[in-house]
Amino acid sequence: MREQLEKEIVRLKRMVSSLASAVETAVQQAVAAAAGPNSEMAAAVIARDDAIDRTEITIEEECLKILALHQPVAGDLRYIITILKVNGELERIGDLAVNIARHTLDFANRRHEEVPEPVDFTEMVQLVRQMLKRALDALVSRNCLDANEVMRLDGEVDVINRRVIDRAMELIGKYPQNAAYYVDAMFISRHLERIGDCTTNICEDVIYLELGKIVRHSRVEEPE
Repeated sequence: MREQLEKEIVRLKRMVSSLASAVETAVQQAVAAAAGPNSEMAAAVIARDDAIDRTEITIEEECLKILALHQPVAGDLRYIITILKVNGELERIGDLAVNIARHTLDFANRRHEEVPEPVDFTEMVQLVRQMLKRALDALVSRNCLDANEVMRLDGEVDVINRRVIDRAMELIGKYPQNAAYYVDAMFISRHLERIGDCTTNICEDVIYLELGKIVRHSRVEEPE
């Protein structure tokens, strides 16, 4: 029975790794499409969202099956609970990538409009992508210290998001004819900020997995 449980957990790890890779690709392509704007790339991100959703459902079903058939305890139970939570966060990140892609299509449809001062997402995109990659690496290695470092970066993303939104509002007043573009830019900034939040949640799940502690409003250092 124990051997079968271990086999199913290994299979679950592979499924989550595959989902994480698909979601990371979706985020990378969504932000690259927004920088273009590239309508074909944005449409591809949207088209692949159904596959991400199906994988998320399959992983949830597998977790529930393991809980029902094997009734795991201690570390195994924490692992299954963590996977359930991370699975949901990954699906939400995929949805946020789709939202960015949809606003990118709006950009592309208005390419004839000349925007005198485009919004620059470079700093925010680099930071969010770094957070997501490091969070997924921390999950694989079960490294609480790395998870904590990623969580600290979330405050920087919040500051940049506020700065981008304030700048977009200022530019709407300056160029009201381009208001639709700047509204889309604010939504993209907000979606990037939410990806940072979801990434932070994954890091909190890593700490729960390794230490058995629920962390939401504090930071936990890995014991020596």
